[in-house]
Amino acid sequence: MSVLSKRILTDVGRITFRETGIRPFFMDLAGRTDATADPLSASAKTRRLRTYALHESINLGEPYFFNIVPRLTSWIVALEDRRITHGALIGGAAFPAEDPPSPEDCVHDLLALGLSPEAARDYAAARPLLTAVRLREVAETLQRTFYQVSGWKPVQMDDNRLRVLQQRQIAEAIEDQKRHGHAPAYPFEKERILLSHIRAGDQAGARRVLNEMLGAMYLTSPKLVVLRARAIEMMGYLTRAAVEDSPVMESLIERNHRWMERIIHAAEFEELSRVLTDALNDFIEGIYLHGFNRSNTHVSKALDYITQHYMKPMKLSDIADEIGLSSYRLAHLVKAHTGKTIVQIITHARVQNARNLLEQTDKPCTEIAYEVGFNDQSYFIKHFKRLTGITPARYRRTRVVRSRDEIGS
Repeated sequence: MSVLSKRILTDVGRITFRETGIRPFFMDLAGRTDATADPLSASAKTRRLRTYALHESINLGEPYFFNIVPRLTSWIVALEDRRITHGALIGGAAFPAEDPPSPEDCVHDLLALGLSPEAARDYAAARPLLTAVRLREVAETLQRTFYQVSGWKPVQMDDNRLRVLQQRQIAEAIEDQKRHGHAPAYPFEKERILLSHIRAGDQAGARRVLNEMLGAMYLTSPKLVVLRARAIEMMGYLTRAAVEDSPVMESLIERNHRWMERIIHAAEFEELSRVLTDALNDFIEGIYLHGFNRSNTHVSKALDYITQHYMKPMKLSDIADEIGLSSYRLAHLVKAHTGKTIVQIITHARVQNARNLLEQTDKPCTEIAYEVGFNDQSYFIKHFKRLTGITPARYRRTRVVRSRDEIGS
């Protein structure tokens, strides 16, 4: 029944039990399990609850909690690999330590699910007491352990988690401004704060400030035409600041035009918020090699050289000769100031530009691989998948479908 290897299930179960005292078991897409310690699997109502919880775990990008019967909480971790859902892991069930039910009430509720009196008593007696905080810790441990052990990439769940976080932060920003009577800080104060986070390479901080700006924008005027205008103004400000800091960033102007089109076609505030988040991520990716915070002249020159020559065969000694340093000294400086090796930076530049070509052209993947500097197709696919989570061909299909959906909306 399980699509997982026995080794993965064993390792995840062993680690989770060691850290939490809970043994998880696998559930398929229909809510069924093959665990002998799961008498609830025979209940159609339980299977429906679990199936719903699986979908909600995908939608939220995190574990989902639900009550099997009153005051008996279970949790599910969806198992997704590159936008394909394969089932879930169930963490069992526990009583809330803050307000546990009486054993008689729990047994009565379990009997209503079809359990025998003996099975209901045994199941209730084996349930642990967990606080709400501990329950979340256990569920998050299960999710983290599974994806570390399996190596699966929950691309859809990661996207959904960021979307939910964005909605929450925007709502909090709006409520905070209403509660304290703050005048919206957009555009000037927040734009400068946003730019400072980008300069520091703080992606999470940049997203948080963007969401605060979106909340201020909406509170000032919820009209979509005004929101679009302010979104375009903000992207223009960020692009101008990047180009003024480093002339080699002129490619951002063309990328900014593409984002403008998506902003213009956004049909509602939620879609506009999502587009701006994607644009911000792309913007940060675009200035990866040329971050504003360049405190070392040699590193700056090295990054400029990589940007202009990434598509050609390149060795560390070539860059060092161009900069006028030894290979050892240059490698040390670049690592110290960027946190990346020269090879990592070159590979990232090639993959980033391959993404652009996949989105903007109809060139075959093989041609794109050679154009951006990879001399081997399999090597290109390997590194593209490592950095993006999907293959080049699937990346192109995903972007094409997404663009059509946005234009159609």
